[in-house]
Amino acid sequence: MRLKGRTVLIAGVSKGLGYAIAYFAVREGAKVIVNARNEEKLKEIVKTLGENNAKYVVGDIGTLEGAERVVNEAGEFTDLVITIGGYIEDTIESLKGLDEMITNHIKAPLYLVKSALSKLKSGSTIVLVSAIRGIYTPLPFQLSYSIAKAGLAKAVETLASELTDKGIRVVGIAPSVIDGEFQPNRDWKKLRKLGDFKAPPEDFARVVIWLLTDEAEWINGVVIPVDGGARLK
Repeated sequence: MRLKGRTVLIAGVSKGLGYAIAYFAVREGAKVIVNARNEEKLKEIVKTLGENNAKYVVGDIGTLEGAERVVNEAGEFTDLVITIGGYIEDTIESLKGLDEMITNHIKAPLYLVKSALSKLKSGSTIVLVSAIRGIYTPLPFQLSYSIAKAGLAKAVETLASELTDKGIRVVGIAPSVIDGEFQPNRDWKKLRKLGDFKAPPEDFARVVIWLLTDEAEWINGVVIPVDGGARLK
């Protein structure tokens, strides 16, 4: 029950990482507020987590107005986790993913952090999700994606520098490939081995949960690689 008494807003929730984070947060005693654009998906997640433990807010945080609306509807919360996904392959010759990747991985997280500052207090934690390809060598067809994820990693450091005096930590993870949807109570460790380039959502979600706990209170302004060592191959 390491998160007892906490309320975590998890934004940009998918059936993968966001759902897994919400599930483990509830297991650790937290209440969660899940956000996405798809209401049916949110209803399914809240039903699984239990309505006493979770609620949802539908909304698109890709604009400042949308982010403010989500924060206002969410009510009170102590911590913020932003898990917005999106992956588009492109190169300098096409740049077809530039606008969407910058919006998903730079603008939307910053809009939500800005909006959430009215709710966050000393002792709060903000967790952002970069990517291994954002902090290590990208692939040649990941121009917009890797640039956006690299920018998000730098945002972790810069926001932490700005918010440290307020007692708010900003941290991040850099996952490798998040493989498939989350399924409660399965033995996910059988689905991967150390060094695999992809892993189930549980492996990444549990690191996020740890970052939210008091055990990680001296971790600030850094992005932790979470890839089982795949980047070393």
